[in-house]
Amino acid sequence: MWQGCAVERPASRMTSQTPLPQSPRPGRLTMSTVVELNVGGEFHTTTLGTLRKFPGSKLAEMFSSSAKASMDAEGRFFIDRPSTYFRPILDYLRTGQVPTQHIPEVYREAQFYEIKPLVKLLEDMPQIFGEQVSRKQFLLQVPGYGENLELMVRLARAEGITARKSSVLVCLVETEEQDAYYSEVLCFLQDKKMFKSVVKFGPWKAVLDNSDLMHCLEMDIKAQGYKVFSKFYLTYPTKRNEFHFNIYSFTFTWW
Repeated sequence: MWQGCAVERPASRMTSQTPLPQSPRPGRLTMSTVVELNVGGEFHTTTLGTLRKFPGSKLAEMFSSSAKASMDAEGRFFIDRPSTYFRPILDYLRTGQVPTQHIPEVYREAQFYEIKPLVKLLEDMPQIFGEQVSRKQFLLQVPGYGENLELMVRLARAEGITARKSSVLVCLVETEEQDAYYSEVLCFLQDKKMFKSVVKFGPWKAVLDNSDLMHCLEMDIKAQGYKVFSKFYLTYPTKRNEFHFNIYSFTFTWW
């Protein structure tokens, strides 16, 4: 009698619907448990205790018992952030070593993960103190700085549709008393056929250095990718010579 033999079938390939092996969820782990991470495509290995070193931080919350962890195809915990700047943060959590390279980028990531002790340490470093603390405090004294900056760019783009260059004038109105004469400045520019798009900054209550404000404007516009050059345009004295308005020109080059 013929007897059939058992045929060994090849194992089927895993499909996207096939359940993948999963690492234990955070709630089942202990502080000494080794955790594998996939941060932006780069792999890291640490302990749960390191990740939870600062309770209340977003990073610690990601690995709390109530959090829903994202996993990659190999079962690693996945964080969709730049890995280059996560490494120095992980080193700080392990050893307390403060990063010395890529300070602005690491500062941004420390803010994202809400690691407040590291954020404070980085803010004391010259690279961050100047930009994020001193400069930010300076600009907080200029009402409507961000809105006026956006307006400058919009006006320059509108005028640059058919031209290689376009210009926007910035008029500094330092006090509320000066503000009452602002319309006089506009009339003067129009009468002299110098009337271009004008953006008013001010008034403000603090004592500000005009050159510092112009530097901030030019730096922030260039940071958006625009080619811009600023220069002093003119000083306008009011008819009764009570006040003087400083006016600056910002020239955008498009091609």
